[in-house]
Amino acid sequence: MRHRNDPAWLEAQYNNRALVPDHARHLDRWAEASALVRSRARCVLDIRYGKAPKSTLDVFPADAAGTAAPGGAPVLIVIHGGYWRALDKSDFSFVAPSFTADGAMVVVPNYDLCPEVSVEHITLQLTEAVAWAVRHAAEHGGDAQRIAVAGHSAGGHLVAMMLSCRWKEVGASLGFEMPAQPLTGGLSISGLYDLEPIRHVPFLQADLKLTPASVARLSPAFFPRPKAGKLYATVGLDESDEFLRQNLLIRDVWGPTAVPICETVPGKNHFSVLEAFVDPKGRLHELALRLLGLR
Repeated sequence: MRHRNDPAWLEAQYNNRALVPDHARHLDRWAEASALVRSRARCVLDIRYGKAPKSTLDVFPADAAGTAAPGGAPVLIVIHGGYWRALDKSDFSFVAPSFTADGAMVVVPNYDLCPEVSVEHITLQLTEAVAWAVRHAAEHGGDAQRIAVAGHSAGGHLVAMMLSCRWKEVGASLGFEMPAQPLTGGLSISGLYDLEPIRHVPFLQADLKLTPASVARLSPAFFPRPKAGKLYATVGLDESDEFLRQNLLIRDVWGPTAVPICETVPGKNHFSVLEAFVDPKGRLHELALRLLGLR
């Protein structure tokens, strides 16, 4: 019988590039589309939000013809995936146009990667990126009272971590007052909430260096549900059994009040699921707009 702590089985469950033979085509399309967006769209690139080497972010202001309400556009922070060890914000510029057209301001932060830093370091970096949005969104036409966060894969994990954050403490450490919950909610796409199985995946552990103690600190499935801010948990129906389990797990643990949406996206794998995020008629796009108050 397969066991959740069997390394060979877990390798097969979590190695998405092996599970999707044409993954390179998806990654190449993301990079090409992102370069095109940066060359044509209104954007401000490489704004520094913290002191770490990759603590920079890109801002894509809402279209003037969009539907942003007076007082500023709602802000969508998009966190890239890559198992905390790969990819870059420049690979995800392609997500911006469909949301800016709907009246949202899009922020795509970068973060340092494992093994140079730990997953804990990355999580703290993202709190600084959210804090930057609270302080500076208005300078780019955004509304700091309406900030939502979305993320894919490892980015989905970081979405759940942001909803669980003690923001008052973050603000105190940065020297300004933060609201108890600056986020209206989060959309996690193919997210990871229990990192214990990740600790046993051979191709990841060399870089992530997870321990039982760090797993406990970094697994939202071990946390109490957030007191404010909704999580929409989604995953491609064609993803592995473990990714489907992870998606259900956070709903089971946090409950339907905190996780009112827990869905699969038919016909989508770990990479193609992002098509439903950027497609203006896609289900995940609709869910993100709902968190932003644009639906």
